[in-house]
Amino acid sequence: MSKGMDKAAWSTIVARYQHCSTKRALWQLATTLIPYFLLWYVIYHAKEVSLWLTIPLAVLAGAFLMRLFVIFHDCGHGSYFSSRRANDIIGFITGALTFTPYEHWRWQHAIHHGTAGHLDKRGTGDIWTMTVQEYLEASRWRRFAYGLSRNPLVLFVLAPLYLVLINHRCTSPGAGPRQRRSVWWTNLVFVGAVVSMSWIFGFGPYLLIQSTVLLVAGAAGVWLFYVQHQFEDAYWERGDGWDYTAAALRGSSFYKLPRVLQWFSANIGFHHIHHLSPRIPNYNLQKCHDSELLFQQVKPITLWASLSCLTFHFWDEQSRKLVGYAHVRRIRRERQRRADT
Repeated sequence: MSKGMDKAAWSTIVARYQHCSTKRALWQLATTLIPYFLLWYVIYHAKEVSLWLTIPLAVLAGAFLMRLFVIFHDCGHGSYFSSRRANDIIGFITGALTFTPYEHWRWQHAIHHGTAGHLDKRGTGDIWTMTVQEYLEASRWRRFAYGLSRNPLVLFVLAPLYLVLINHRCTSPGAGPRQRRSVWWTNLVFVGAVVSMSWIFGFGPYLLIQSTVLLVAGAAGVWLFYVQHQFEDAYWERGDGWDYTAAALRGSSFYKLPRVLQWFSANIGFHHIHHLSPRIPNYNLQKCHDSELLFQQVKPITLWASLSCLTFHFWDEQSRKLVGYAHVRRIRRERQRRADT
């Protein structure tokens, strides 16, 4: 469907939805920030009754924090407001709330958009994905490390906490002065938040509440990102065979979520459109999808069907699909039989 499609054929379509709306952006921001801060206020008072009462409230706050991160994400693409200054200001504020350095993350995420689905450019802003051949030729230790990285406990519990608490506190090789400064400023905010909130709530209660909020938002965010790029018929290609349009429409999923989850994830499930045109604000993604036949041809992944994505771990360059361990074991047995004969 998308192979070889001329850029002019879809750039004219997406241009109709790239216009920012200050009114819609501010409304979305208000309906996310106000409930988020109110939840922290209620959590503070609930703590005085019982610390256990704060946990379900913290889970709900985590859902709002996930929505804030998508707003932060749009600011990084310059698509949330028409003003670059407004995007940068709100991007820094929402980045501070999510403990994510705005400029540094924006730089890395731009690399992801320019390399998604490119087998020769893996490693920045993506989930570690090996080909079947690479796995079969890897050392025992590397295979163990890869399996560990794909373990759901590691991927959706430990990894999100590591990203927020450790990875985002450090600058990456190749980061420029602007990106490094954003890490330092966010670290300062991070320390200030921990000290002030620990003084208000007490260190132990704050640690429990904030960890719950971050874990819910982080796990949900990693899961969304995982399903958006780790599905059976995903797109991967090498060298000059890589195509931007195909990588967007075939390598990024349409994650069709129930309305309430779509709201909390701020329409990011329309990821095929987002990768084709990151300048479309999240509040225009559904309209773009519903109005254009090009995007409706992309097969959706439902919430229930997305669970099968957990079984896909390797890119098979022969069948051109993501496959699981059973496929790898079968190939290994076939090769062993041929070697024995």
